[in-house]
Amino acid sequence: MKLYRVFAVSRRVFGEIRNDRRTLALLFIAPIFAMFVFGLAFSGDVENVHVIIVNNDKGFTVPGGNYTSLSDEIISNLDQNTLDITMMDSEELAVSQVEAGKAYAVIVFPEKFTENVYTKSKNPNSPVNTRINIRADESIVNIKNAIYGTVSDSITTTMNQNGFKSPITINSNPVYGNNAQFIDFFVPGIIAFVVYLLTTLLTLITFVGERVNGTLERLLATPLTEGEIVAGYGLTFGVLGTIQAVLLLVIGILVFNIMVVGNVIYAFITIALLAIVCQALGILLSSLANRIEQAIQFLPFVILPAFLLSGVFWPVEAIPAWLRPLSYLVPPTYAVAANRAVMLKGWGLDMIWPDILALILFAVFFLALAVWSLKRKKS
Repeated sequence: MKLYRVFAVSRRVFGEIRNDRRTLALLFIAPIFAMFVFGLAFSGDVENVHVIIVNNDKGFTVPGGNYTSLSDEIISNLDQNTLDITMMDSEELAVSQVEAGKAYAVIVFPEKFTENVYTKSKNPNSPVNTRINIRADESIVNIKNAIYGTVSDSITTTMNQNGFKSPITINSNPVYGNNAQFIDFFVPGIIAFVVYLLTTLLTLITFVGERVNGTLERLLATPLTEGEIVAGYGLTFGVLGTIQAVLLLVIGILVFNIMVVGNVIYAFITIALLAIVCQALGILLSSLANRIEQAIQFLPFVILPAFLLSGVFWPVEAIPAWLRPLSYLVPPTYAVAANRAVMLKGWGLDMIWPDILALILFAVFFLALAVWSLKRKKS
C-alpha cells in the first residue's frame, strides 16, 4: 500500500464533498439536529397526566385531638406537575371519562378513610378498609408507573407528617391494559414506525431512481395524469403497508405474545392510510433530490422526529411541554395512538375516528402537494 495514493484518493473525496454543498451541510447539521432531537425528547418526565379524584372521605376527629382529613393531605401532597387533577363526586361518571380517553385514572378515597387509617394504626389486626382505589388506563406503562409512583410518594409523605406507620394500600382495578407489559405498549408503535420508515424510504428512492433513468419523464409523456401516477403509487404502498403490518402483528402475537383486545382490521386501516401519507411525502422529497445519494440525506430529518416525537418509545406526555405540539405535526403520532387504542383498549372506529381523520387530512394534503410537484417538474 502506497500512502501517497491513499492521500490522493482522500483528497479527491474531500474535494467532491467540498463542492457538494448539500452533503457538506448535512455532515454538520444532521449530527446537531439529531443531538437536539434526542436530548429534548428524552429530557422530560411524564407531566400533566389528567386524573380524576373522587373523595368520599369525611375526615375524622382523633379522640382527644383535632379534626383531620388524611385524604385531603394526600391530595395536597400529590405532585401537581405530574398529575393534572380534577375533582368529581361520582365514581361512575369519573370512570366513564377514563373509558372515553379523557382521563388516565380515577383515584377513589372510600368513606371513613381517615378514621379507618387511624383505627388500623392503633390496631394492625383491625379488618377495616384502608385502601385507596385506582381505576386506571394502564395501557401506557410509563404513565401508569408515574400515576402509581406519585400516589405512593404522597402516601409516604403524609404518613410521615402524621407520625403513622402507613397501613394504607393501593387497590388497582384497571379500566384498560390489565397486566400490560412494555412490549404490549411498544409493538403497536413499532408497527406504525416501520411502515412509515420503509414506505417513505422506498418511495423516495424509487422516484429519484425513475427520475435519474428517465422513466418518470416517459410516464409523464403518456396520457397518464400526475394525479393518476400518485394515486397508483398510493394504492400500491397502501396495500404493501398493510401487508407489512400483518407480518409484524403475526410476529408480535406468535413470538412476543402481545396483547390484542380489539379488532385489528381497524389498526390495518390506520396503517394503510399512513402508508399513503408516506408515499406522498416520499414523492415530495424526491423532487428536491437529483440523485439517490442526495435523497438519502433527507432521511435523518424525516426519521428522527417520527422516531422520538410520535410516542413510539416514549409517551407524548413525557416530551417537554413546549415541544409536545410538534408531535401532532408528525403523521405516525396518530397511527401509533390508534393502533394502541385498538389493540390494548379494544376501541372501534367510533373512538379512533379523530386519528383516522387526521391521517386522511395528512394524506389529502401530501397527495395534493405530490401532484403539484410532478406538475411543476413536467412544466
